[in-house]
Amino acid sequence: MKEQVETRGLKEGRYVIIDDEPCVIKSIAKSKPGKHGAAKARVDAVGIFDGQKRSIVQPVTAKVYVPIVERKSGQVLTIGESSAQLMDLGDYSTIDVPITEEDRSKIEEGKEVSYLLVMGKTKMDMR
Repeated sequence: MKEQVETRGLKEGRYVIIDDEPCVIKSIAKSKPGKHGAAKARVDAVGIFDGQKRSIVQPVTAKVYVPIVERKSGQVLTIGESSAQLMDLGDYSTIDVPITEEDRSKIEEGKEVSYLLVMGKTKMDMR
């Protein structure tokens, strides 16, 4: 579900866990090491599921958790009030994925869509 990496190994556009929430990294700023201190990194990110901005500041040698993000595809079976039922095209299991009003206008029953599976949660990937 998640793995541990050093802060220096993070890149923009990748994922990181901040406050137990998986986030997409938007920017990374690294400072140079000083006479008495180690180099620090400031990581600014946005939550995948809630869209909230989060940031962390820590030494570049500190360990952080990175979620394992699975990008899958599925066929839309039904569209409900707040969720859509998808059939995974890999193992043919059915799952409920929460959708927004914006997503509802972009999907149709019978169409193929991609979705993210992160730490046991699912989200439509409407790129």
